[in-house]
Amino acid sequence: MLETIRAAGRIARIDIAKAAGASPATVTAITSELIAAGLIEECADPPLQDAKRGRPRVALKIRGGAHLVAGVKVSHHAASVVITDFEGTEITAREMRLAENRMTPAKLCDEILRSLDEACAAGGLALGDLSGIGIGIAGLVDARRNFVYWSSSLRERNVDLGRMLEARVHCPVFLDNDANLVAKAEHIFGEGRNVDNFIVITVEHGVGMGIVLDGRIYRGVRGCGAEFGHTKVQLEGALCQCGQRGCLEAYVGDYALLREANLNSETDHKDIDSLFAAAGAGEEIAGSILDRAGRMFAMGLANVVNIFDPSLIILSGAQLNYDFLYSDKVIDQMKRWIVQVDAPIPEVKVHGWGDLMWAKGATAYAIEEVSNLTVRELAANAG
Repeated sequence: MLETIRAAGRIARIDIAKAAGASPATVTAITSELIAAGLIEECADPPLQDAKRGRPRVALKIRGGAHLVAGVKVSHHAASVVITDFEGTEITAREMRLAENRMTPAKLCDEILRSLDEACAAGGLALGDLSGIGIGIAGLVDARRNFVYWSSSLRERNVDLGRMLEARVHCPVFLDNDANLVAKAEHIFGEGRNVDNFIVITVEHGVGMGIVLDGRIYRGVRGCGAEFGHTKVQLEGALCQCGQRGCLEAYVGDYALLREANLNSETDHKDIDSLFAAAGAGEEIAGSILDRAGRMFAMGLANVVNIFDPSLIILSGAQLNYDFLYSDKVIDQMKRWIVQVDAPIPEVKVHGWGDLMWAKGATAYAIEEVSNLTVRELAANAG
């Protein structure tokens, strides 16, 4: 019922009963508990234009002041923080450069705490004001355990990162793969609104994927599902940062493109912009590297369509500022490699956004998990 209210923005009790398939008496009892717990509040429902004058219908809405939560996106170069109230209204946001691209677990905790402290200070808040913190990080993450099997941001494997952070922030921490949180953000704020089955593919330093099936994030049994970047596209191929060979990411991620370019070109490309500029200027090696990346990406997209048959694929990330991964040529290659049936193929949309929007997805995750914790406490107290 809490999620029904959140999805609607404001909704009358009778409409909650219809949406939840519950009796009006049950809705009244449960929403009374939620009001008493401070999670929701009553408000006047705006009357319809053709409605007769009279007492306005009472609706329910999430009480924004119930909790404050933070969302953190850990990228290759920066930590981005968004702090919102319980309704998801942004209070403050901050981006902070990281001291290193890859660090020890203790150092990464230091950096995350520093970014949270800076964001809280900017919003006139204290760290102790937060009821929960959502964190998105690249890699293989078991969200149920807040456990990181492997991440390009960490020098060590098998890190109980959630426990380490909770010991220092003294509030619940909710850890997940960053692409999953982009999918959550798209589902709530972006191109995936009102779509129950879609896939988000992120392309930045690495390649990630978030899967939404029947309105829920799919993570796999071990939390290691949806690793699109580590699907194999070449037997014994290029070395991936995960340690294996032939991964899609090893041909599409920005580190892989720069590695290939600097091994085979006299030009010393310091960043991805330099490589794209060289390709635009007609440099043959740069152009061939991007062309191969486009073919590999098209192959990967075709595999995604053949396996999941989603209604929508959303491409997101910094590299989507350039069209070599979603050009007509790439989409045409994808179309040739998918299973042919007499039905429209999934729509492909491009939605490039910055790290702060990724962090907002982490706040949405934190709000969801804080809600779950609070409702479980209510149920336990009622029992």
